[in-house]
Amino acid sequence: MPLNLTQKIIAAHLYTPAVRLPLPGEEIQLRIDQTLTQDATGTMAYLEFEAMGAARVKTELSVAYIDHNTLQTGFENADDHRFIQSVAKKRGLIFSRPGNGICHQVHLERFGIPGKTLIGSDSHTPTGGGLGMLAMGAGGLDVAVAMGGGAYCIPMPKVTQIHLTGALQPWVSAKDVILEVLRRLSVKGGVGRVMEYTGPGVATLSVPERATITNMGAELGATTSIFPSDDITRAFLKAQEREKDWTAQAADAGATYDDTLEIDLSALVPLAALPHMPDNVKPVAEIAGLPVDQVCIGSCTNSSLQDMLKVAAILRGKKVHPRVSLTISPGSMQVFGMLAEGGALADIIAAGARVLECACGPCIGMGQSPSSGAVSLRTFNRNFEGRSGTADAGVYLVSPEVAVAAALTGVITDPRTLGDAPHITLPDAFRLGDNLLEFPATPEEADAVEVLYGPNIKPFPASSALPESLTGVAVLKAGDNITTDHIMPAGAKILPYRSNIPFLSQFCFRQLDEDFAAHCESARALGGTFIVGGTNYGQGSSREHAALVPLYLGVKAVVAKSFARIHKANLINAGILPLTFAQESDYDKIQQGDQLALTSVRAALTDDTALTLTNTRTGEAYPVVTDYTPRQTAILLAGGLLPYTNLDARV
Repeated sequence: MPLNLTQKIIAAHLYTPAVRLPLPGEEIQLRIDQTLTQDATGTMAYLEFEAMGAARVKTELSVAYIDHNTLQTGFENADDHRFIQSVAKKRGLIFSRPGNGICHQVHLERFGIPGKTLIGSDSHTPTGGGLGMLAMGAGGLDVAVAMGGGAYCIPMPKVTQIHLTGALQPWVSAKDVILEVLRRLSVKGGVGRVMEYTGPGVATLSVPERATITNMGAELGATTSIFPSDDITRAFLKAQEREKDWTAQAADAGATYDDTLEIDLSALVPLAALPHMPDNVKPVAEIAGLPVDQVCIGSCTNSSLQDMLKVAAILRGKKVHPRVSLTISPGSMQVFGMLAEGGALADIIAAGARVLECACGPCIGMGQSPSSGAVSLRTFNRNFEGRSGTADAGVYLVSPEVAVAAALTGVITDPRTLGDAPHITLPDAFRLGDNLLEFPATPEEADAVEVLYGPNIKPFPASSALPESLTGVAVLKAGDNITTDHIMPAGAKILPYRSNIPFLSQFCFRQLDEDFAAHCESARALGGTFIVGGTNYGQGSSREHAALVPLYLGVKAVVAKSFARIHKANLINAGILPLTFAQESDYDKIQQGDQLALTSVRAALTDDTALTLTNTRTGEAYPVVTDYTPRQTAILLAGGLLPYTNLDARV
């Protein structure tokens, strides 16, 4: 039977070969070739890896990147970096030092291989799909298990074909392609799916352009996104002196898909995602003229050499509008060095831009918070309320072309009004400077390497086996599209404490309820805490802190209309029950503060029988869905993935 590209890579990486291709929704166990972590999630992932007792990573390649917590206002971030560096050296990982660049950009340049599987403790790991990888975001504990040689378990996804025809018009870019997909499908449109790009339009897109599309596919809720690996991919890898890593990767002739979305690239126009969701998309022409206060160009979505060269060409000989603060974050030291060597960096500086470190920076809320009530145009992938660090700022997601146009004019501007678009040609050879990469000790040398812990690094929060009954207070009732930023915010004030769950707990859900942590403490006396949520609960980042902090605060279960994939997996890994309303209307019957109870929980999960949630205030009982795989059930019964995992038997 002809297979699409997603199915081919999955079939080649099943932990146990199957006689048939798994059906959508069936749990699959994947062999993982590569892993990546970043420091905001990596410290916890390596604490988990150390807790498992593994001596050495068993993947083909694992890389630990430092790109999030690079603002060192105290010892905390530096201590985390030192801890990760020492673990990498001892356990067999490559270590990417601070300043080397954003994990997804560097991995695309130096390590990604078509046809391989990659999971990373960052939701934008699907960037690797631009090379033809099956690259997925995951929780840190899942990454730790994969590094130890264990399988990565997910439901078999459906595959949506996004068939591209035509070619992008001047001033229209890859960012507009993914914004158009978001406009049509919404932030929930990719849940349980892989978005596979096909068609003659694929050949008109460079690898950096493809990577922009697969990167921001995470905002669809998709498992991942993927492009074929073709001659364009080969040329990109050759320019990186990695042609030996290239293989052709494409769907079989006659392959079928679960559904298809047709996009004519030539019909697209410059687009923008308006506050405060990536799918709130409108043509730039419809919002033109709105005054702009800040423009930030960079992030793992749009920080490639191709993006930066376009920015420099548009800025050349011009000045940034006096009202606008323009920041530029090159995606990697490779990009930064080539901008300097080719003279483009001088054009950027002369125009009045502020050049920042090769790191995530403003995208993760690490500096550059806009002024009160500001309009900020960003080439990033998320514009959730408050994510910028300024609660009342309006953040718009746009392409580099739209961003530069606004920086020059001071208002949102359709770049097609600026005249001829610059023509950018990527070099045949990239500058190879891997001097900020550190390679691990040999197995013989590893015994002498000490893992270095700082005083801010606290142990992984303890969990216990699932009891027969759970009671607790509904301390929070949240609406639809609750993000991991709502649950566990990012930003320069909080990120340094990613390895300190007790300290982080005081910030949990602070955007929705400043006293959430205190309410959880009060609820402990009544048995624990329940959270009630709407649809797409937990969308956004892969950060497992959004599950670990609630675990620490005594959250026993989250009952929602639906869950985002990675967050649901993280809740299970933490030993917290994710429950779905069998009837969505029951959501309306629960009030914040209600006392809730689940009885015969272990028996229901063990025997796969019905489970009901009782509201003691009203006496009502609400049927809830426990759609867990046998493995997930075993994890929950054990109290989480860490107690479930036995390295000798399972990893």
